[in-house]
Amino acid sequence: MESKIPQISLIYNRRKIASPTRKAAVEVRVTHNYKQKYISTGIMLYPSQWKKSKITNCTNLVQISQTLDKIVTDIRQVIFEMMQDGNVDINAIPERLSKKKQERISFIDFCIQRANVRKYGKSKDNKRRYDRFIKYFNEYGKIVTFEDITEQNIIEYDKYLERKGLKENSKWSCYHRFLNSFISDAINDGYLHKNPYKWIHINKGRYKDALERCLTPEEFRKIKNACMPTPSLEKVRDVFVFQTYTCLSYTDLRSFNISRIKEIKGMKVYTGSRQKTMKTYTIPILAPAWDILMKYNGKLPIISNVKYNLYLKNVAQAAGIEKHISTHWARHTGATLLLNEGVDLNIVSKICGHSSIKITEQIYAKLLDETIVDAVDSVKDKL
Repeated sequence: MESKIPQISLIYNRRKIASPTRKAAVEVRVTHNYKQKYISTGIMLYPSQWKKSKITNCTNLVQISQTLDKIVTDIRQVIFEMMQDGNVDINAIPERLSKKKQERISFIDFCIQRANVRKYGKSKDNKRRYDRFIKYFNEYGKIVTFEDITEQNIIEYDKYLERKGLKENSKWSCYHRFLNSFISDAINDGYLHKNPYKWIHINKGRYKDALERCLTPEEFRKIKNACMPTPSLEKVRDVFVFQTYTCLSYTDLRSFNISRIKEIKGMKVYTGSRQKTMKTYTIPILAPAWDILMKYNGKLPIISNVKYNLYLKNVAQAAGIEKHISTHWARHTGATLLLNEGVDLNIVSKICGHSSIKITEQIYAKLLDETIVDAVDSVKDKL
């Protein structure tokens, strides 16, 4: 006997994987005509948080309960509409739910909402990056609805960024990376079913031309020894020099704490973990870096990343360097200087806190031409 009205149930831990240390999914099961369809809610709970088909012992119990109620209500509405049409297909429920969501909000509005959530608790610089993405993505204007998220439109977006003169690294880091994350959020929330980035190769340019983004030893000496026209630029220059000698990223530079310096075999050493990769680093504090620390009583004059990068252009000009340097140049320059002086690649990788030595190899696979010449010149007679 066929049932006229599909039955809806909340099911927890269907795959029997939950444990005190592992969460399992809460799903909606729709049963009709002896067939079942499981629909994801996106909610994961520990066994202690689920009792008799209800959420319990959970800090955000009300919010999660409301989310579940909303999902069940939407499913009931879809089933009601199917019954009115005279065709109940439980396998089509997820697609109908997705369409209903899309009707309520545009993709660009969804991005704005998600950006506001992602910005919470972030630094001013990170917040500005989200704002900048939203601004330029909105100005692009050709991806508005969820139906616009296609492989071809992503490719056209990439070409648009290229026409604006952006390099591969900037295209990915400042624009594609954000769009990709918002598309993933939309999939998790049921607005989309697939991510076009899975089938499109966007060159991230992460390691390409790394040496072109560092100073030569002579250029670094010019910046280090140049007389700055203002006290503010002198502080920026000093921070850049310190950053070069320590190979710290800007994020880790901001959290630098002189109290973590200890002595090992008579040398001052700074240890910590990279915020980006959580990999530990060990950095010998060379005399020039220590002198800068003492100049500012152990407290570096750190400013925002945006202002830092802006003023570094003026620092380079004052030193007679015709390169648009940025904070990341210090990290590349420092690592390259170490390699040029014969420091082992494994040691440089440890100083930089790279997630693996392969990262170090990819970034610094080439050394400066003069280093190669010097290396061969030292053994040419033997050859």
